[in-house]
Amino acid sequence: MKIDILTLFPKMFDGFLSESIIKRAIENKKVTINIYDIRDFSKGPHKKVDDYSYGGGAGMVLMPQPIFDAVDYLKTSDSFVILVTPQGHTYKQSLAKFLLQKKHLIIICGHYEGFDERIRTLADMEISIGDYILTGGELASMVISDSIIRLIDGVITRESYENDSFTDNLLDYPVYTKPYDFRGMKVPDILLSGHHENINKWRREEQIKKTQERRPDLLEKSDIYGE
Repeated sequence: MKIDILTLFPKMFDGFLSESIIKRAIENKKVTINIYDIRDFSKGPHKKVDDYSYGGGAGMVLMPQPIFDAVDYLKTSDSFVILVTPQGHTYKQSLAKFLLQKKHLIIICGHYEGFDERIRTLADMEISIGDYILTGGELASMVISDSIIRLIDGVITRESYENDSFTDNLLDYPVYTKPYDFRGMKVPDILLSGHHENINKWRREEQIKKTQERRPDLLEKSDIYGE
């Protein structure tokens, strides 16, 4: 998979690309991630990328020319263009799995007061990571990229993500490690039983219980009852 990210602040991605699982995925050639500075595509003498809004209003608006030219430069027949915006589809695990099937993602990070409305015509999909506002789309683009990359074969073990929260619209089951007894809180004995069938049954029951307690809305979408 290839991911190209368009941003006004490339250095924000330094840590993201050089640590932990994402770093290893890049080194093992599971994914290629390129960060492009939108200013490099500006045709203005001062690399201008934003201007005041027609009709007045607070803040600066990203201009269409640099972003259109950047997408034209990067786009191929395999590309899928994502615009990160609070007005987009709310991001979910199912959407991460959908995007995993794409060979090439181009992610456009907005900033300032917003972007010229015509930039929306470039996007195959607009995505929001939640009902709140960030200073820009950089963090959201990292969230989207991370959630997809960890699903690529060989990045982490399949067992590590098969029972993740939101798989089958259920939250994850509780997990424990040493010591067995910590400040009077003990590990459930079933996890020490060695009986894998009973352990799997207990974990499934705990998933349903936790989801009922914390996110009952998810159960309406779940297939746990075989519907």
